[in-house]
Amino acid sequence: MSTHIGAQAGQVAPTVLLPGDPLRAKWIAETFLDDATCYTEVRGMYGFTGAWQGQPVSVQGSGMGQPSMAIYVNELFSEYDVQSIIRVGSCGALSTDLALRDVVIASGACTDSAINRHRFLGLDYAPVADFDLLRGAVDAARARDDVTSHVGLLYSSDSFYNPRAAELAKPLVDHGVLAVEMEASALYTLAASYKRRALAICTVSDHIVTGEETTAAERERTFGAMVEIALAAGLD
Repeated sequence: MSTHIGAQAGQVAPTVLLPGDPLRAKWIAETFLDDATCYTEVRGMYGFTGAWQGQPVSVQGSGMGQPSMAIYVNELFSEYDVQSIIRVGSCGALSTDLALRDVVIASGACTDSAINRHRFLGLDYAPVADFDLLRGAVDAARARDDVTSHVGLLYSSDSFYNPRAAELAKPLVDHGVLAVEMEASALYTLAASYKRRALAICTVSDHIVTGEETTAAERERTFGAMVEIALAAGLD
């Protein structure tokens, strides 16, 4: 049992899906996993282990933002010997090439966070996805007729309400960044540090350019294609 995860040794599978929302974790477990059991409710951050197509898989809530997510990722890697973590979350589209409910498979992640600046003593580190997970997700997404997917860069911001959001986003978009979220950069960095595998797959929940958005209930319960792509990438 770790500080923030109430699981015993062996209760967490080698592959973990990581939504920020603990209620999305519960929905994923109930909707996609066979024989799912809850292994933690510490701080209301649910974690479950079950099976998908006969293979063990866990799903763990991580909270919002890189500091919160980093707590769970560190403990999953160091205390439970997890080998692969796939973030399944929401993002805000920055490009007009994206529409609501499109899926973004993140090849890498930019950030405005100081976390990596401290870790790398001011150097600019480029956090990237595990290639095999990335390739598996791309193949799984392109095999589907019911989803539009994009492969490229995410922007992991530390500020949800940033008064300079539009100003900061423009040069990123000009250099190919597709969408903004709050976790992928730290996830990729930690996976590299532990020599483990990580991938972020996000569904566009709102559009920064057009102002379109989904509801909280839709974000919690209707992003199933993203989850199936993640399961196929991590377990096939």
